[in-house]
Amino acid sequence: MSNIHKTAIIEQGAKIHESVVVGAFTIIGSKVSIDEGTTVSSHCVIDGLTTIGKNNRIFSHAVLGTIPQDLKFDGEETKLIICNDNTIREHTLINTGTSGGGGITSIGNNCLLMGHVHLGHDCILQNNIVIANSTAIAGHVEIDSNVVVGGLSAIHQFAKIGEYAMIGGGSILVQDIPPFCICEGNRAILRSLNINGLRRNFSRDDIDAIKKAYKAIFDSKNPIIDTSKELINTTDNEFVKQLANFVINTKRGIPFARK
Repeated sequence: MSNIHKTAIIEQGAKIHESVVVGAFTIIGSKVSIDEGTTVSSHCVIDGLTTIGKNNRIFSHAVLGTIPQDLKFDGEETKLIICNDNTIREHTLINTGTSGGGGITSIGNNCLLMGHVHLGHDCILQNNIVIANSTAIAGHVEIDSNVVVGGLSAIHQFAKIGEYAMIGGGSILVQDIPPFCICEGNRAILRSLNINGLRRNFSRDDIDAIKKAYKAIFDSKNPIIDTSKELINTTDNEFVKQLANFVINTKRGIPFARK
């Protein structure tokens, strides 16, 4: 394979498409699979039962597929799955899953993980997600599509972040953030809707419906779950129902301050 640098170590059993580029001093383990068009820069380590799809770009010193940082881990075989068209920048660390969390850490399509990001075991990332530099994401976190996480943030284990949410830089997030919302702060709380994100992707009628629902849920004095259940029964708007269902089903609670 002429695309593999002579100093790279590819262990026997690894499945590397002939078009994959592997840089100097990179080490790829025996159970790794990398599909066509992917580029792995120098000094990377890719290990474990790791599957990497097409057209990904993995930059220097990334460490992917190593065992989870979980004291309960007992050597069981778990997975890391990275789909297509993702960019993983320098010094990013992504561990495999654990048996107690489903056994899989996964990243969807077209995500950008900037430098020094840590993605813990059993995290599930959907598509079109941006995670900025030096963000630490604990185990079992779920991030839906089109989310932006600002740099130097920390996300507590088992937190869930809904679609089109934005996490302000330097935030410490310990609860769930509903879709379409912005949160920020040390013990981050909701600040507003992600209006710029909505304007780029939603119709005016849908934005108005989401605004009205947000105010009904978080600006009234009624319990947020009661209001959300009422909205589900009275609206035909799919995005309002998505917001309300998230609030009803939250496991860690929604961080907000009543006005």
